[in-house]
Amino acid sequence: MIKKITFAAVGLALATTAVFAESPHDGAIAARKAHMQLYGHNLGILGGMAKGAIEYDADAASAAATNLATLTKMSQGSYWPQGSEAGAVEGSRALGALWQNFPDVGAKSGEMAAAAAAMETAAGGGLDALRGAIGGVGGACGACHKAYRQPK
Repeated sequence: MIKKITFAAVGLALATTAVFAESPHDGAIAARKAHMQLYGHNLGILGGMAKGAIEYDADAASAAATNLATLTKMSQGSYWPQGSEAGAVEGSRALGALWQNFPDVGAKSGEMAAAAAAMETAAGGGLDALRGAIGGVGGACGACHKAYRQPK
């Protein structure tokens, strides 16, 4: 059920942005923000459980972890057109260095996919297993954001 909702949300976000786009990059920026929001939502569930702020639920943890893993498998190439960095278009926080270092971006993306796969394996196996995997996911997210995202 959660997968269907996730895919529906992404589809709606993409369809809506295509209709209301004002510049060539608006739809791409909206799509990448929506993708990151889906990461954040699922990480919020897992992180909340890891911290004890949300009661651990193996089914909910597994669903959130599966969503993360699925998101890492989605092609994001169209979200990152050249010229859509912070300062060039409104609403973007992507640093120009991202387009200059695509091999590193690809490596960081692979690290996120590996961490999400490890989380998918661990999440339903108990709170200790989830806690053991959450650091890898957070580290993978942070590594890319520190290098390629402008602070607020």
